Amino acid sequence: MTAGAGIMVMAMRLTSFASSRPLEHSELVDAPIRYPRPQRLSERLHVGGPKATEAASNLGLHTVGDLLEHLPHDRREARAVAQLTPGESATVVVEVRAIASRPVRRRGMRPLVEATVADGSGSVRATFFNQPWLVQKYAPGARIVLHGKLEGRNRFRVQAHAPTSEAAASVDGVAHYPATEGISSTQIHALVREHAGALTDIVDPLPGLLLAAEALPGRAAALAAVHFPELPSDQAGGRSRLAFDELLLVQLALLRRRAKRQESAAAPVLASPRELTARWLGCLLPFALTGDQERALRAIDGDLERPRPMQRLLMGEVGSGKTVVALYALLRAIEHGHQGALMAPTETLAEQHFATIESLLGGEAVPIGLLTGSTPARRRSDLLRKLETGELALLVGTHALIEESVRFARLAVAIVDEQHRFGVRQRAALDAKGGDGVAPHMLHMTATPIPRTLALARHGDLDFTVLRELPTGRQPITTFVCSTESERDRAYERIREELRAGRQAFVVCPLVEESELLQAHAATSEYERLAAGELADFRVTLLHGQLRPREKQTAMTAFASGGCDVLVATSVIEVGIDVPNATVMLVEDADRYGISQLHQLRGRIGRGEHASLCLLFGPKGSPRLRALADHSDGFELAEIDLELRREGELIGTRQHGLQQFSVAELPRDASLLERARSLAERIASDDASLVAPEHALLADALGASQGLQAEAPIPA
Repeated sequence: MTAGAGIMVMAMRLTSFASSRPLEHSELVDAPIRYPRPQRLSERLHVGGPKATEAASNLGLHTVGDLLEHLPHDRREARAVAQLTPGESATVVVEVRAIASRPVRRRGMRPLVEATVADGSGSVRATFFNQPWLVQKYAPGARIVLHGKLEGRNRFRVQAHAPTSEAAASVDGVAHYPATEGISSTQIHALVREHAGALTDIVDPLPGLLLAAEALPGRAAALAAVHFPELPSDQAGGRSRLAFDELLLVQLALLRRRAKRQESAAAPVLASPRELTARWLGCLLPFALTGDQERALRAIDGDLERPRPMQRLLMGEVGSGKTVVALYALLRAIEHGHQGALMAPTETLAEQHFATIESLLGGEAVPIGLLTGSTPARRRSDLLRKLETGELALLVGTHALIEESVRFARLAVAIVDEQHRFGVRQRAALDAKGGDGVAPHMLHMTATPIPRTLALARHGDLDFTVLRELPTGRQPITTFVCSTESERDRAYERIREELRAGRQAFVVCPLVEESELLQAHAATSEYERLAAGELADFRVTLLHGQLRPREKQTAMTAFASGGCDVLVATSVIEVGIDVPNATVMLVEDADRYGISQLHQLRGRIGRGEHASLCLLFGPKGSPRLRALADHSDGFELAEIDLELRREGELIGTRQHGLQQFSVAELPRDASLLERARSLAERIASDDASLVAPEHALLADALGASQGLQAEAPIPA
């Protein structure tokens, strides 16, 4: 039986839940028109006592409708233990090596059960709460399926479990709903069965003709298939429909945001390039542009010549020359009598951009200023005055640029670097600096290569430009994963060899200072140890984010100028640091970093005329570290990262407006995303405001969607 046929069977099975006549296919297709939202979906959910009610409320389960949209976890794809990422829910199939219970101090709590479990890739400590009988059920040697979340480096908090024989007999592995203390997965499943009759009241947001054209099952049937599958294909097909809905709403929201920005404000028209950019490209730029950079400049020229604000994302491989492209866009504004701004997320990166731009200008008389939180009051006052009068053509800075006191005279081009580290509202605040009814052309930059699927999901309101080519002369970087003491001895011998040859090295640690809670290398203690030990014959400097601005600047200046040999630092050096003489990057506790962050750190070396060496200290079995050792292309690594970590944390820290999917999963649903994007573009083209009667329910769903509510309003 096909997935589609299985779901239609589920549509017929709704009868047994509702105690009413079977639903015909045409009724499912036309559900949005024929059925208003019934009362019973809005009924208050009764789950038992006060504790269970509070727990259900914490899960967002207030009504029967909330309950029916609360889906069980998908168990079809188990992970290897070595692939687990802290904070991410996952399923593993493991063997119990040891198990025991220990008392818990809290009154009324049953003993905590702890088990050492393992698969071929590694082991982890699993914890079970309030289930002391599991010591007898899961004796050493038992093979079990666990679903839960990795906490810290080696503790797996179990949310659901089953022997592998039970899992094999079940359609979805371990039948488990997202639960919390006070209400279990089993209780939630019982509630879903109790209220299953209300599935017939589910209103489909998609119009009947669209469902038929796209060969999609009705939403009610899809929900029934996920909650009560008879075949694995039932649940897979049902999830596919629900994921499609989620992806479609996200794409519609992104397209609406793009349209609102273009409709709400005009942008300065910057006609063809003039003398300043021609002179800069022809005489002052000290190197030839790559083919990718030339294509990026042409795309930007096309954007700037239009009266609608540019909305472009520039994704570049490490060292591919994004700053050159950004400076070109800024100079295009300046040569037309306007102003430009570049906003970076940290003072270190802003200072580096300022220095790089001054160097790239090659003596061209462009008034430029640097504004950060550490700018002295007198200097700040002078910058703001010149900015408001138009005397200052270009301003580089941090979040300080979006403060209310910062007023531009004629802002035409704004660059946001490492844009994923700013919230939607922060980016919108910079957008609003263009003045009433005017929006600057916006170029967003990221040094983190993003797979197309994730770029479309996160940044579908932007045009994409990719820089893959590296400037000629870039040297190869050899990467090793190191774990043993003998490898550590050899690593420091190699560092000393490079230093004796007149070159420099980075040593990166995850912590600033030692912590009782985290067993990891700290930059301060490592600096003291190396300066007195393995690298005592060389000049060692310390850099981390807690230093005073002047101390940070002194450390960076010393390293960049060759005044010190080794820079011991935290990941504050991840982006924007350009020291061509540095040829070694040593990263302690490398398994604490993501692939993209390690790739960025590695990109701090290999910028000069000498071959470079990256040493990653961590477990050799780590898929992330092996990926770094085997691959050098950032976009290829981004695809591997997406496979290992899924879409939730790929770009790092979550920010305002960053969509987190509850059903859809990337990259698995990449084809669904492309399909949803295509449909969203057709809908937006025909009925951008969703005012047509057949789109009324879709408009309601879009307005209520979590992603849209999280977005900041588009500035007028």
